[in-house]
Amino acid sequence: MEKEVEQVIWHILAKLSRMNKIGGAHTEIKNLEKGLPNHFKENKKGKKKIQEAIKEMFRRDYLLQKPSTGEIHVSLNPRKINEIREFIEKYKEN
Repeated sequence: MEKEVEQVIWHILAKLSRMNKIGGAHTEIKNLEKGLPNHFKENKKGKKKIQEAIKEMFRRDYLLQKPSTGEIHVSLNPRKINEIREFIEKYKEN
């Protein structure tokens, strides 16, 4: 996997973990890119990396999806929380 995509995954997982968005506590999917470095949010290539990262997190079952009032809400998968925390720790140094 590309280093930039893993950086985006790390940022999003770390943020959701800090905010304790696990299981029943969720946030709108559009909030995932808030707080990411500008070089990801401000150009087409960066936005593509964000979308790739979100797809990868769903593929790994790190994120759960909950339809809510028309918007898609997401939270961290409580069954994968140990794996998620290991990922966060592993990439903290990078």
